Amino acid sequence: MKNRIKRLITFGGYFDLDNKEKVIFELSKQLEDKDFWNDRKQAERVIDKLNKEKKLVNELSKLKKQIQEKKEILEFLWESPDKELEEILIIETEALVSSISKFEILSLLGGPYDKNNCILEIHSGAGGTEACDWALMLYRMYTRWCEKKGYKYEVIDYQDGEETGIKSSSILIKGEYVFGYLKCEKGVHRLIRLSPFDSNNKRHTSFASVDITPEFEDDINIEVKEEDLKIDVYRSSGAGGQSVNTTDSAVRITHLPTGIVVTCQNERSQLQNKERALKTLKNKLYLIEMEKQQEKIKEIKGNKKEINFGSQIRSYVMHPYSMVKDHRTNHETSDVNKVLDGGLDGFLESYLKR
Repeated sequence: MKNRIKRLITFGGYFDLDNKEKVIFELSKQLEDKDFWNDRKQAERVIDKLNKEKKLVNELSKLKKQIQEKKEILEFLWESPDKELEEILIIETEALVSSISKFEILSLLGGPYDKNNCILEIHSGAGGTEACDWALMLYRMYTRWCEKKGYKYEVIDYQDGEETGIKSSSILIKGEYVFGYLKCEKGVHRLIRLSPFDSNNKRHTSFASVDITPEFEDDINIEVKEEDLKIDVYRSSGAGGQSVNTTDSAVRITHLPTGIVVTCQNERSQLQNKERALKTLKNKLYLIEMEKQQEKIKEIKGNKKEINFGSQIRSYVMHPYSMVKDHRTNHETSDVNKVLDGGLDGFLESYLKR
C-alpha cells in the first residue's frame, strides 16, 4: 500500500499543472482582444482549446487533492493502525488509480486532429476469399467497438467479395476524440487461423489494411480540378439495407495526380454520392497537404506498406494458439474473441502511452 501511494504522489509531477495554467492565462487573454471574433473559426478553436485545458486542470487538481488525502490517511495509519480504515483506504486507492488511468489517456489526446471524427477504410489484401472474410471480421470488430463506446457510424461504401466477405468498406465514425483513439489502427492486420473455406482444414494467413483519415471542417481550402478526376458509376450493393439504392447510383472517384480512390454508395442519388465522395477526397488531399507543410507524415499517416507478409502492425492468431499482438507496442492478449468483438481499448491505450 505504501508503494502504491508513493506512485500516486509521483502522478502530480507527470502533468505540469503550472504550465497548463499558463496556457489557460494566455488563451484567456486572446478572448479579451477586440478583434477576437473577426475570424470566427479561429475563435471557436481557441475556445475549444481553452475549455479542454480548463477541464484537464480541474480534473488534475481534484485528483491531486484525493492523492494528498490518501497520503494523510496512510501517515495516520502508521501511527495508529486500524484494520477497517486500512481496508477502506485500499478500496478507495484502487478506484483512484482507475480514475488516474482514464485521465492520463485523455491528456494524451492532444494531437492537432485527435478531437475530429474520422473515416475508417478497410481493404482486403493477399489471401483471396480468406482475405475478404478477414476484412469483414475487421469491419465487425470496428463497428462493435463503436457500439461499445457509444459512437455513431455511417457506412459510406461497402464492396462485397466475390464469394464471401468484403473487398473494401468505408465508415464515417462520429464522436469526440474518435480520430485520436483510432489513428493507431492505420496499417496492415494479419490473421492466422484454420480456414473455414478449406476442405482440408489447413492453416491460412490472411491480410487486410486499415486506413484512418480525420474528417476536417467543411470549409477546408482544397482545389480539386475536374480534369484531375476520373468518375465511375456503378450499382450499389452490400450491407446497407434500405439505405442503399440498387440503381446505378454508386460513385467511384479517382484523383489522377495522386492515385487516391474514394467511393460512396450509401446516399439515395448519384449526385449525393458524388458530393460525399468529393468531400472524402478533399479530406485526404487536405491531410496530405498538412503533412507536407508540417513534416509530420510518419506521425499522422505512417508509411505506406504492401498488404502482405512482413508489413503487419498487428497479428491475430487463432491457431495453433490464441493471441493478438501489436508489433509496435508488444501489447498482447490471449482473448482473440474479445478483441474481435470490439475489445480494442487495451491496444489503443498502449499505443497512446508508448
